[in-house]
Amino acid sequence: MNVVRESASAGRVVLFEESARDGAQAKTLMSPEFRVRLARATGRIFGSDGPRHVVFAAGFPAVCGQEFEAVRRVAMEAEGAVSVAAVCRGARRDVEQAVASVRGSRHARVMIVVPASEAMAQVMIHRTAAEALQAGVDLVKEARGLDDAVEVDVCLADASRADHALMGHYTRAMTGAGAGLVVLADTVGAQLPSACGEMFTQVRANAGGEVLLASHLHNDLGLGLANTLQALASGVRVVSASWLGIAERAGMVATEQLLFLLARHADELLGADAAPWWTAPDLTLLPGIAQMVADETGVRLGVTTPIVGTGVGTISTGTPFVHPQLFQPFDPQEVLGIPPHVVLTQLASARVVTAVATRLGHTLDPDRTRAAMRWVKNRAYRTGHAVVDDAAFAGYLDGLTHHASGSGSTR
Repeated sequence: MNVVRESASAGRVVLFEESARDGAQAKTLMSPEFRVRLARATGRIFGSDGPRHVVFAAGFPAVCGQEFEAVRRVAMEAEGAVSVAAVCRGARRDVEQAVASVRGSRHARVMIVVPASEAMAQVMIHRTAAEALQAGVDLVKEARGLDDAVEVDVCLADASRADHALMGHYTRAMTGAGAGLVVLADTVGAQLPSACGEMFTQVRANAGGEVLLASHLHNDLGLGLANTLQALASGVRVVSASWLGIAERAGMVATEQLLFLLARHADELLGADAAPWWTAPDLTLLPGIAQMVADETGVRLGVTTPIVGTGVGTISTGTPFVHPQLFQPFDPQEVLGIPPHVVLTQLASARVVTAVATRLGHTLDPDRTRAAMRWVKNRAYRTGHAVVDDAAFAGYLDGLTHHASGSGSTR
């Protein structure tokens, strides 16, 4: 049973997770052990429905023997948690390797990359776009003949610059040949949202109702998320994403951002009648998985990284400290399991200073509060670092208490 096609046909959202595959082009390398761990963790977001909501692109087997074995290990050890996919070029030998790497795994898939635009077809295979797309139809038939238990998807590279009618014709032929999904890729990340929406609408109009389209949209102009939401608005239900947005060049839409928005705003994004989940995603798992990926790849979580960044749940100034609900779109502790954390910076108010002092075991009267606030601001500007860490502040407070005790003060 093609559980991914079944899910998309029923209007459920399926995530095509690319951090282990396209993420490698962001100059990262996940170990086989970590790929298994990440696949399982990503599937766990949806409980027992992981295979119906997640296609995990485990790698590109044709790269080398080690990559083949890494994909094979994910296919064998993460089956049942996700649907595992191997990605390959549009060459028979690559397709054979891809099928072999996932053979025997439940819900196994391969994705064949085929050039769709004239320019990409000339560069990749020195043929016209129509010839390249017809070759894609033939490869789908061959792949299905190698092992009919392995589902076959096709990714149309540079679809954003290809002819809509031509793609529509051949996506219909590919589906007729046995393709489960046809992925339209903005390979260069230059598409604007209006053009993205038009691409999916026009290709579907030319392809017919049996074709299931998916998206793979890069972020070179910072529009990966906007374009993916546009694809969803046009009816697409299989969307590529990558943890932390890691992918070639400027990356692609971040898995954690996309899942969060769809879980929290499905009605606005997909329509009031939408039923996007067999099992709704557990958003409290997002921060931990994002940190796992950061640790493995060296891609740091920043203060301003949405949803999972180090700034989420932090408070450093007075009014947000008193009325945090006025300055945040959601409660990080309630939604993500991230507790609030008060941070000392040069912007610290008396309330903030007092709260941090209390956390460190010190009770300050008004005079000491003002002195401590002056110290915090002076230290920040003197060191050139906004955040004053707890250890430095605790040392200052210990000294302040010791001085007060020595002078006979009881305050």
